[in-house]
Amino acid sequence: MRDNFSINHQESTTDDPPEPAPAPNVLSVADRLHSTAIHLLRRVRKQDVATGEGPARLSALSVLVFGGPKTLGELAAAEQVKPPTMSRIVAGLARSRLVEITKDRQDARRMHIRATVKGTKLLQKGRQLRIADLARQLEQLGPQELSRLNETVEILGQLLQKWR
Repeated sequence: MRDNFSINHQESTTDDPPEPAPAPNVLSVADRLHSTAIHLLRRVRKQDVATGEGPARLSALSVLVFGGPKTLGELAAAEQVKPPTMSRIVAGLARSRLVEITKDRQDARRMHIRATVKGTKLLQKGRQLRIADLARQLEQLGPQELSRLNETVEILGQLLQKWR
């Protein structure tokens, strides 16, 4: 038995050679970027309290506002949660009149969820609060630092385009 496992395991791994590990300097930058991005997001998320909605609801609403109408399954997948969890989130958004739910004409079990005007306005308000808070912090930078940060944001944007 043990030999079969070893042979099978070796056969499956030889088809897909392992990816080379990133260089230590790249890992270091990735580690610092990861940590900084998390702390930055946590900082600006403090502004979300003013919207009166929790982070899970705002995140789901953001998917609908910027990505358009979705089914419950699509929304759950986008938010990386199980459909029952998303069902509860959507129910809360619906109670707050931030989303509208309609049944699929061909399949009554399928729901289509879209942001309402109220939901879109609320999300835009939250985004403006986050951006204003971040801008106040960026005002502490000198012109050269701000320019370097702008270039970095451009590079990150290009990297994100490659991931799509």
